Amino acid sequence: MLTVHAARERLRRREVSAVELTRAFLERIHALNPRLNAYLTVADETALAMASDADARMARGEETPLLGVPIAIKDVLSTRDMRTTAGSKILADYTPSWDATAVARLRMMGAVFLGKLNCDEFAMGSSTENSAFGPTRNPWDETRVPGGSSGGSAAAVAADLCCAALGTDTGGSIRQPAALCGVTGLKNSYGRVSRYGLIAFASSLDTVGALTKDARDAAIMLRAMEGRDPLDSTSVEVAPIDVASLDESRDSLRGLRVGVPVEYFSDGMQPDVAQRVREAIAHLQALGASVREINLPRTHLGLPVYYIIAPAEASANLARFDGVKYGLRVQGRDLIATYMETRGAGFGAEVKRRIMLGTYALSAGYYDAYYIRAQKARTLIKRDFEQAFSQVDIIAAPVSPTTAFPAGRQNGRSHPDVSGRRIYPARQPRRHLWHQHPVWL
Repeated sequence: MLTVHAARERLRRREVSAVELTRAFLERIHALNPRLNAYLTVADETALAMASDADARMARGEETPLLGVPIAIKDVLSTRDMRTTAGSKILADYTPSWDATAVARLRMMGAVFLGKLNCDEFAMGSSTENSAFGPTRNPWDETRVPGGSSGGSAAAVAADLCCAALGTDTGGSIRQPAALCGVTGLKNSYGRVSRYGLIAFASSLDTVGALTKDARDAAIMLRAMEGRDPLDSTSVEVAPIDVASLDESRDSLRGLRVGVPVEYFSDGMQPDVAQRVREAIAHLQALGASVREINLPRTHLGLPVYYIIAPAEASANLARFDGVKYGLRVQGRDLIATYMETRGAGFGAEVKRRIMLGTYALSAGYYDAYYIRAQKARTLIKRDFEQAFSQVDIIAAPVSPTTAFPAGRQNGRSHPDVSGRRIYPARQPRRHLWHQHPVWL
């Protein structure tokens, strides 16, 4: 498993060139992707051209933490030289003319783009079974799902089909697939990374993050993407992560206050998952952290609030896909018929279901009863986390109540996590296995 920082060190020492490294990853992708379906687009020519350019920059003495490092991108982020489908037939042949800001910043750093990664259609799902281009398989057990919606990103990192990958998280779409595939997932605080160029699902929840092979790689990727972007009014300037100062010594957790929410160990959790997570928390304590139980009393509201707010915002965001501005067009007898036939043919069942739910929640007579009420509950959930973080520095809990579930079990119905509006990083410092399936903190 080649990490970003290990790849960069080998490139710096001239043990391998960026072109040689890229060729090796492309060969592995072509060998394994027919089974896993992690990649929707493999960009051989583009990747090799970017690798050659990286070699030339290194020959001129340039150095960045990502120069010549092969990575891959979830297919909801715009790329100016590769098609961007969002896992949907309605954008099957769409190639943007610009890069998302996160992509542009990685391009500037000299990263090599191997291709675009599979995901649930418009990032709506938790198993990557809702993609219009077929499901992705979990590399640990191909009969099981990789999680979603960033399932292609998680599977590609777990199968060593890239050094790292970009993902997005609206209701758990980085954290859950990272957990089910045994890799590190980092969901950033809202606004830390620009959303410009991300095909929007729920604008007040969408974030861009990374899936990597360890925490140091996650910090490197975040450092490359973060910061204010004039093209996204919700982005913020933040103090940058000092990657070089990361302390990985065994006693580095002394003084850290860890909170364990009692509500996250629910009755429906696999007993072995709870056991492995408590073992990981005990390990944090052994490293010097102080551990205490905390309460997040409105945890039970997280899922119903998500299922009002996210579909409502999705119903508005997806109105732009009408056969006129982007992608697929099915000609009808008049403009209204063209809208209806294009959207009927282009959207999958899960996307249609969420558009209908969201439109209902926003309709006259129901807006106050559903959408406004959900926003008030969201504020209460946020206050729970603010109260918790006044007592502890981090919250440790299971990422998922189960290990990866069998493909087809949910019939494409999605179940996002219930972590609520408060956004916090989900770095998983310790992995356990249960029947050879990853369990992550």
